[in-house]
Amino acid sequence: MPSIPDDVFTEPDVSPDTLANLGPLRRLAGIWESDQGVDINPKADGPERRLFREHIRMEPIDAQTNGPQLLYGLRYHIHINTPEEAITFHDQVGYWLWEPATGLIMQTIAIPRGQVVLAGGTAKPDDERISVEARRGDTRFGICSTTFLDEAFRTDYYRIDITFNGDDSWTYVTRTDLAVRGATPPFDHRDTNTLKRIAAPTPNPLIGLLKRGQAG
Repeated sequence: MPSIPDDVFTEPDVSPDTLANLGPLRRLAGIWESDQGVDINPKADGPERRLFREHIRMEPIDAQTNGPQLLYGLRYHIHINTPEEAITFHDQVGYWLWEPATGLIMQTIAIPRGQVVLAGGTAKPDDERISVEARRGDTRFGICSTTFLDEAFRTDYYRIDITFNGDDSWTYVTRTDLAVRGATPPFDHRDTNTLKRIAAPTPNPLIGLLKRGQAG
């Protein structure tokens, strides 16, 4: 963990161009789709394997500061359904964040079933693989759930591993350790998919404003 400076108020100079300062996250920017996702989840009769369709939008945000800490990031929305149902199978929003000074990467997760996560890891700007993880009870990179989820489907651990492929696609594998009520050991909940880019990202608001001003 890097040391905290004595001056925790003074903010650094920031670049208006988030896309140029995202480090390894720059390859996630854009709009992505796939119909080849695989989900392994717990059911009363045992594990269920389901195929799913996934749409992800990741757009750059303006630089963020916590006093001297400088972060560049992407705001994302994930929507998933299945071939047999048009209704939402999974919905998720959050941010991917990069701290150039330390190599810290973070993913925030919020899902509309009463759960939030802050996961963290480290990487280098040109890494071909990145990973973040979170654990229940960790006050820095942790998991928070409603009473029902905590008692019936408690999430003890979360991890996502992302591999950037050579064809402008990326593959992820997520692992979630679920303590299902009345069952032992914890269920190893897995999801995987390979996403193809269907559209480029929209520039972050500040760079868009500057470009419009230069054009005028």
